[in-house]
Amino acid sequence: MTMRAFSRSLPMALMRARESVMAEFRPILAAHDITEQQWRVLRALVDAPGGVGIGDLAASTVLMGPSVSRILVALEGRGLIRRSPVDHDGRRSIVAATPAGFELYESISPASEDAYHRVEERFGAADLDQLHALLDRLSTVLAD
Repeated sequence: MTMRAFSRSLPMALMRARESVMAEFRPILAAHDITEQQWRVLRALVDAPGGVGIGDLAASTVLMGPSVSRILVALEGRGLIRRSPVDHDGRRSIVAATPAGFELYESISPASEDAYHRVEERFGAADLDQLHALLDRLSTVLAD
């Protein structure tokens, strides 16, 4: 059996695209001393102002649970997030962004949006919309 060419491997094509996109965002995150994964978690928490469970956070950020736990320790150490125990289950906690977390989000957001617009200008708004739709479809089809 012969395999398709490495250059035509879907996982590699997705990785190349991800790296190209992230090259636009990494300098912004580095300037604020936050990693890509920390930013992903902080963004998810800002979108869930009431907080979220760690399992749901891992699923929404596409990160493994142990990675999320390490990221939360770092973000908590910087005062960007807080954990609150769930009343009826002491083993679980709800994680939420703190005012400092929201402040960091607000300071990064303009530059992040500028980078997103640069990507959109170079790639094209319609193509970017189509790419989002195709990626959503691929994720849905493969999840079934």
